[in-house]
Amino acid sequence: MITFKKTIVLFLCCINFGLQAQYNSKNWSDIIRKSDPSWFATPEAQAIAENVLLYQRNIGGWPKNIEMQKPLSETEKQNLIALKSDLHDITTDNGATCQEMLFLAKMYKQKPDERYKKAFLLGVDYLLQAQYDNGGWPQFFPLKKGYYTHITYNDDSMFHILTILKQIAETSDYYGIIVPKDTVAKAKIAFDKGIACIIKTQYKQNGVLTAWCAQHDENTLAPAKARAYELPSLSGKESAKIVLLLMSIDNPSPEVITAVKSAYAWFDKTKITNLEEKRVLNDAGKIIDKKMIVTQNASPIWARFMELDNNEPFFSDRDGVKKKSLDEIGAERRNGYAWYTDEPKEVLKKYPDWEKKYAFEKGEKKKVKP
Repeated sequence: MITFKKTIVLFLCCINFGLQAQYNSKNWSDIIRKSDPSWFATPEAQAIAENVLLYQRNIGGWPKNIEMQKPLSETEKQNLIALKSDLHDITTDNGATCQEMLFLAKMYKQKPDERYKKAFLLGVDYLLQAQYDNGGWPQFFPLKKGYYTHITYNDDSMFHILTILKQIAETSDYYGIIVPKDTVAKAKIAFDKGIACIIKTQYKQNGVLTAWCAQHDENTLAPAKARAYELPSLSGKESAKIVLLLMSIDNPSPEVITAVKSAYAWFDKTKITNLEEKRVLNDAGKIIDKKMIVTQNASPIWARFMELDNNEPFFSDRDGVKKKSLDEIGAERRNGYAWYTDEPKEVLKKYPDWEKKYAFEKGEKKKVKP
């Protein structure tokens, strides 16, 4: 009997270890977005939630690039507790803060632990506190000197923030977390200010509205530089999520309609249909080389960086010198950065239905070809 019990315990421990190893090997973002809802009720999810709570700072936000599912030693846990009041490196960059808030909301829906709700609402307060008066958000809050103070669309930072605030403003809850009325009202105001900021920062090229830069100066609202190879430009990547957000607004204002129509026209104008990216991988699956191959009738892609005056794609190394083709920059940046994207395809796909619903019911008649 004792031997049987030991066998059962050992078996259960092996299962638990196997599940833990399985989630340790997954990407943190994938765990949040791709896990089945029922998984958030499991002991494995609850163990990860304890880590997420530990990493949250007292101000409400989280640092970035943390694999929250990794087990923590007692020393590491004590170090995180000591960091609770630290105001450095708290950000919405690379999905930070917003993705942890989503995780906790999904946890709360399956297991209504009040600590999850409290941490989520503290995160909402953090997002509201971090917003500029002009409606934008910096990359880090409290502010970090340098390009981090710019209004940040880069890596869809503002898109993630506004998506959360939009759901709260429209539904008064978030994945089952009921949000206090005063916070809902603040979320609505913050969302409207954010959309106004997006409208104000849409770049006008020779008098024609186009798209957005990955970051805009927080004072002048002009396209701004970030890292040495991230120069002022029109972004084929970040602009896509911005437009999809605008298209998700019910009963959009004339300004929002104009912004979407203008951006759609720009996406259609700047799409590239004669190039495909070829990746060379090593045995570990890591990219060791990228090449752009001329291919007729290829699926459309867009350059991440385009000139502000004429939409020409450009590329640059860590020296910040613009080059006209990807093969002109060094291997480190060529292979370690996403220079092309297909994200605007979703805008082109959804636009016709959006146009039927909004663009022509405002009194505008569709032109009929003779």
